[in-house]
Amino acid sequence: MNNKEEIISDMQQVIYQMKLDDIEENPESEFELFTCSACAKDMPLAGSIQYSKYRLCNDCVLMYETALKLGKIKNIDEFIQKTEDLRLNEMCDFIRKDKLKETN
Repeated sequence: MNNKEEIISDMQQVIYQMKLDDIEENPESEFELFTCSACAKDMPLAGSIQYSKYRLCNDCVLMYETALKLGKIKNIDEFIQKTEDLRLNEMCDFIRKDKLKETN
């Protein structure tokens, strides 16, 4: 395993453990939802982290922390900027699904 793969593997374990710890501490956090600032999905509060004015879901925490560790980004604002396409795609999916409901 090269250094990059080790970093990613280590980060996956740490971030997943954070989620498990949150659920152990507050079992309801697995079912309490919020809208992630990066991917715009409604995700469980468990494993999420607040970075300044942004709250990221567990999946996006993993992406953010890994990108930070690998030097791909410098801060949360840059990460939010780079994930704009994720948010737009999610919003478009929501609109499409909503329109489908209306036509059925």
